[in-house]
Amino acid sequence: MPRNQFQRMVFAFITVVITVHAYVFYSIYVVNGDALRTAVGTTSVLSAVRMIGGIYMFGRIMPVWSVVIVEFCFAYAMECLYGSPLSFKLACKNFDPKATHPVLFETSIICATVGLMVPAMSLIATFLYYPYDTGFQIHTALVQWLRLMCYNFPFAFFTQLFFIQPFVRCVFKLIFSPASLAQKAQNC
Repeated sequence: MPRNQFQRMVFAFITVVITVHAYVFYSIYVVNGDALRTAVGTTSVLSAVRMIGGIYMFGRIMPVWSVVIVEFCFAYAMECLYGSPLSFKLACKNFDPKATHPVLFETSIICATVGLMVPAMSLIATFLYYPYDTGFQIHTALVQWLRLMCYNFPFAFFTQLFFIQPFVRCVFKLIFSPASLAQKAQNC
């Protein structure tokens, strides 16, 4: 798919934009939805978020858009510096890219990326959303990290494998297909 560093950065950007939005809303509704509704006494997660004024992050309530931006910055940096290069190397250790069917090789890259990014981003999220008002305790952070990994891994695996990555690959092919590149060259 991506052939050079610029294309890898664009591919990672598209992936992270979609993924971060999915995970923020998954975390709000699925992981923390009951706690939010119970804390405010509403039946709707969205109304609870409105009543609270945002999402708890960095020890205070922040608007949802700022939570998305913070998570995007961490996820994009992690994807470019850690997730994408290492997952490709892991896939190459197990499969020869030239001899393996492209679908199988891409699936192995997706699985490796999920296996690398879920623990890393769950650890970052543990510290972003940690309840600092009660003081910091390492065993509480470890339990939160394991809890987040248990919630995030199945969601990450299935959404990346069946929804997000196929969609991103289609968008990427539209942007960087030889026909679209030729059209852009003619317009210049």
